[in-house]
Amino acid sequence: MNLQMNRWIFALAALAALASAAPDHESQTDRIVCYYGSWAVYRPGSGKCSVEDIDPTLCTHLIYTFVGISTEGDVRVLDSWNDLSDNYGKDAFGRFNALRKLSPSTKTLVAIGGWNEGSLKYSTVMANSATRARFVKNVVDFTLKYNFDGFDLDWEYPNQRGGKPEDVQNFVSLTKELRTEFDKHGLILSAAVGAAETSASQSYNIPEISKYLHFINIMSYDLHGSWEKHTGHNAPLYARPDETGNDLKLNVDACVNYWLDQGCPPNKIVVGVPFYGRSFTLADPKNNGLRAPTTGPGAAGQYTREGGMLGYNEICTNLKQGWSMVRQEDSTPYAYNGNQWVGYDDVTSLKVKTNYIKSKKLGGVMLWSVETDDFRGECGVKYPLLKTLNAELRGGVPVPPPVDPKPTEKPFTTQPPATQPPATQPPMPPPSGLCTKNGFVRDPNDCSKFYQCANNGGTWQMTPFHCPSGTAFDPQINGCNHRSSVPGCN
Repeated sequence: MNLQMNRWIFALAALAALASAAPDHESQTDRIVCYYGSWAVYRPGSGKCSVEDIDPTLCTHLIYTFVGISTEGDVRVLDSWNDLSDNYGKDAFGRFNALRKLSPSTKTLVAIGGWNEGSLKYSTVMANSATRARFVKNVVDFTLKYNFDGFDLDWEYPNQRGGKPEDVQNFVSLTKELRTEFDKHGLILSAAVGAAETSASQSYNIPEISKYLHFINIMSYDLHGSWEKHTGHNAPLYARPDETGNDLKLNVDACVNYWLDQGCPPNKIVVGVPFYGRSFTLADPKNNGLRAPTTGPGAAGQYTREGGMLGYNEICTNLKQGWSMVRQEDSTPYAYNGNQWVGYDDVTSLKVKTNYIKSKKLGGVMLWSVETDDFRGECGVKYPLLKTLNAELRGGVPVPPPVDPKPTEKPFTTQPPATQPPATQPPMPPPSGLCTKNGFVRDPNDCSKFYQCANNGGTWQMTPFHCPSGTAFDPQINGCNHRSSVPGCN
């Protein structure tokens, strides 16, 4: 073997070693992307969440929110006293990145934008190639200066809220130019995007931005809220049987399928789940189901202090204080008390959603946001929602499911009343011996019927559910699926 060939073999071996050592930011499928709202440090009492309250071992990626943008293409620090160390500041950036000492595999990013930052400034900067290039350079410099592993784009939204049609292509150019520079430094580039077709179809060239973003956090929540005139769930997994028209697109499954159909690789789709609920004030407290008439947003919570939403830490406290809870067919719950109503996610519904994510081989789960989980454990386990995501995606310790109300207290179906059995025909009791562990199990005689099993002091509590018409319970995803996709139920 001659010297020249030896050199070639050595070079190839070195390249292979580098490739194997380099982090693969694109093909990962067990991401748990945790957004942190830095303003939570100003919340009162037990709602105050500082950087040190975050458990970084429960997140593969931690994203600090938010920084802003100027019309000149600068990255703006929005709360210098809290974010920076200058002038006796609190240095939250530095403390946030120091969490990696507790969890070296966790990556930290900083996000720019958000709803309050709007869209107009982004539209202006990205429309001009010179200011866009300035912005790209400033982003790289900012990310390196403050020692983040990456940067998250949260422009809400291109070609909306004061933007223009050219935003769609300009956003492609932005992601391409950022990725070129980020690759030089090994930085991670992600984005938070509108999930539903009604928004995403206006804002994104999905095949193109998918080339340049390492992963894409689809915000599959806020699908219903107090901007509507009737109650609706924040983030339903599937459409309900009584929904029609555009409402059929306002669920997690429809959002995911739209992004897949438009050409986004499955492993780049990170499915957003809310650690908060959307709340309403009922027009009639006695009419408290789904699509009940409302008069406006629900009352502000004691911590979040924003009408129309409640953190999970506030919701679980309300449940302890006597709110009634109903679980829908796709496992998502809602709760009510007097004229107050909230649709949210809990341990049980997140188990079903993570199984859905695994069944489609998607890129993981994103949550908004860590500081509205029960991070202090005031309702039981600390971080119950985040630990549930870890148990299902990364093999962590399972969290006991909440004890649901007895089936006789409230119907567990959104089917129209006409489809219910006549009162003279009592429902068939569940077969005995079905429950052997906590979780869900299908009725052996009816594919559309399943039960949640919960060991209550040595006695199995079985809560019945019905899948929507045309679907069956699929044990592979622990949720309802098209009958044709469920073996033995077609």
